[in-house]
Amino acid sequence: MKRKLVMATLSLSLAFSTYTVSAETLSSIKEKKEQNRSEQNQTKSELKENQNQQDNMVKQIEDLESSIDKTLSQIGNKKDSIKETKASIEKLKKEIEVLEKRIKERDELLKERVSSMYESGGAVNYLDVLLGAKDFGDFLDRVFALNVIAEQDKAILEEHKQDKADVEKKKGQVESELTSLNNDLKELEGLNQKLTAQKKQKNALLAQLEKEEEHLHDHIMKLDEKNDLLSAQEAAIKAEIARAKKEEEERKKREAAARAAAEAAAAKAKAEAAARAKSSSNSGSSSPAPAPAPTPAPAPVYRDFIFPSQGIITSNFGNRSSGMHYGMDIAKRGSAVPIVAAASGTVSKAYYSSSYGNVVYITHYINGQLYTTIYAHMRTTPAVRSGQAVSQGTFLGYQGNTGASRGQHLHFELHKGPWNASKSNAVDPRPYIQ
Repeated sequence: MKRKLVMATLSLSLAFSTYTVSAETLSSIKEKKEQNRSEQNQTKSELKENQNQQDNMVKQIEDLESSIDKTLSQIGNKKDSIKETKASIEKLKKEIEVLEKRIKERDELLKERVSSMYESGGAVNYLDVLLGAKDFGDFLDRVFALNVIAEQDKAILEEHKQDKADVEKKKGQVESELTSLNNDLKELEGLNQKLTAQKKQKNALLAQLEKEEEHLHDHIMKLDEKNDLLSAQEAAIKAEIARAKKEEEERKKREAAARAAAEAAAAKAKAEAAARAKSSSNSGSSSPAPAPAPTPAPAPVYRDFIFPSQGIITSNFGNRSSGMHYGMDIAKRGSAVPIVAAASGTVSKAYYSSSYGNVVYITHYINGQLYTTIYAHMRTTPAVRSGQAVSQGTFLGYQGNTGASRGQHLHFELHKGPWNASKSNAVDPRPYIQ
């Protein structure tokens, strides 16, 4: 009686401990989901800020492009003006050549006139001309002629001076205009280089923001995936608790039925033995010894976990050159190497992951302990679905090479507790399946 009481107490204690641990696990998963949601909201806020910055950057780039177009137009206009000015310079050069030729000719003429005046004694020459008149009419003609010559000399000198002044003025104007245009062009080209550099910088910043936006989107998607896994795991744990509870109740019923059958058999055997003893006593003869009780059949041996697939272990749990390996890889050549559930449980997630490829997550409750097993890189879509209850040995799919994989194999993980993104509950599977 005491033994039965102790066993019942232990069973209740184990059940209470199991469901307390389950409640803590579910609470932990709920807390992680809330953390993920908070991180998602923060990331979405960062994403919105990033997009606002991108919009602002695009506006700045558009303004720069407008300024660059305007500057390029001004540069074009300046170049046209410089071209026209240079054409004017070429034309002016020809005009200057004509003027300089005329100046040179006048110089020669004036030199001859001065030389002639010097050689003939200057003003005396004019007196000789006047005194040499034949009559008064001739005298007047000569006076008039000398006046004309003097006026011509004066006109030549004035024109000569004016031409020289015009040449210097035109040269100064054209050179000044060309200098001004070249300075304007240089300034505009400098502005264009500055604007182009700013545009290049803004484009680089925009590209950086776009890359950051892509990372934020990826992060949100990963958080969504994590939350999906946590939600699926939460549902699977609840289903496992219900399954474990039902299994426990069925086991208790079987044990109670077995005890009742054993007690009934014992009572029957006891009654039969008493009847035989009474019969023997009444007849006065010795009764044969009672037949020995039949030896019960040996109870079947069960393992908590079995090998999930055939093949050799090509990579164990632990650190390797590429980083921490949170499971073990089992590989075998062949077109259809099956993968099975290592233990009975509930499928928390069966889907395609960018890293795991076609993958199945199974939640298990074994002897009051929560476990999670992962079967990754399967060839095709998993043969089971999320929320499905599976037995040990249930077919899940075939070894494959999907996701971040190099060659056909099964990547198998065992977590003592729920799965989490940091994989802090991952353990070496070998001691559990050998």
